[in-house]
Amino acid sequence: MSDAAPVGDEDQVAIVFADVVGSTHLYEALGDDRARETVQRCLDIMKEATEQFGGAVIKTMGDEVMSTFPSADDAMNAASQMQQGITNNPNLTGDGTSVSIRIGCHYGPVVSQDRDIFGVAVSDASRMTSRAKAGQILTTGVTVEQLSGEWKGLVRQIDVTTVRGRSDEVAVFEVLWQPEEATSMLPAVDVIPRRQAVSLSLSYNEQKVTMSEAELKNATIGRADDNDLVVKGNLISRLHARVELVRNRFMLVDESTNGTFVQRDDGEESYVRRDSVELSGSGVISLGRVAVKGAPLAIEYTVSD
Repeated sequence: MSDAAPVGDEDQVAIVFADVVGSTHLYEALGDDRARETVQRCLDIMKEATEQFGGAVIKTMGDEVMSTFPSADDAMNAASQMQQGITNNPNLTGDGTSVSIRIGCHYGPVVSQDRDIFGVAVSDASRMTSRAKAGQILTTGVTVEQLSGEWKGLVRQIDVTTVRGRSDEVAVFEVLWQPEEATSMLPAVDVIPRRQAVSLSLSYNEQKVTMSEAELKNATIGRADDNDLVVKGNLISRLHARVELVRNRFMLVDESTNGTFVQRDDGEESYVRRDSVELSGSGVISLGRVAVKGAPLAIEYTVSD
């Protein structure tokens, strides 16, 4: 926990979540000691960038840092510096192993309590992070409205998403922090077409669930026998998670006590707890604790386009 003073009650701030992508792979490739040292160096770079641009580190959670900033520009300056200092930096790991981070940001009101912050704005920032890929900075349309002209010229809208528990839609923007990306960006960028997901298959032991627009649009996972996919374990909730087909995307919504891990076959990892993440490509879903492919509690999934 940082010694920085928490923000005041009902303050409008820019909230940034930054986390290391694929940390499990780092531990496998580098061993515990070197991987732990690499993650710590990443956290140090995140904290230094936060402080340099007037932010406050609210807390660290494993390989993730949550910070607040007085303005959206301050947040983007810090986020850009984090990416430049970490993503694909050969000095961090070496031996052919690279490290990347993903960042999400949202500007909005928060409430402070016990040196932590709470509110819908915090959830929105976290959702941007869960949607981001390695090396990306994602933010919301509300945040873009707060940016200076210089930063507004470095964002492009890439999607529109629905937010759980709210009827409105949220515009998702990518922030271009690499000079070559900004140089090649077209003056006007339309929202990219949504990927037309055809089906999702979930496999666990002898159980298999197939989801699609024509068949099943919602499926539940948990230890209770009335779930569509029943997985028994001492860290698994009765209703642990749901998978929903929303606007041609398969979204995993965690409703558990201990959270859900998603490990894609390309190395990207996500952890969600009382939050959602999109399932794409193929990989493993594990409930309550990380389970590698082939492990007893590993749920294998494949999204077919």
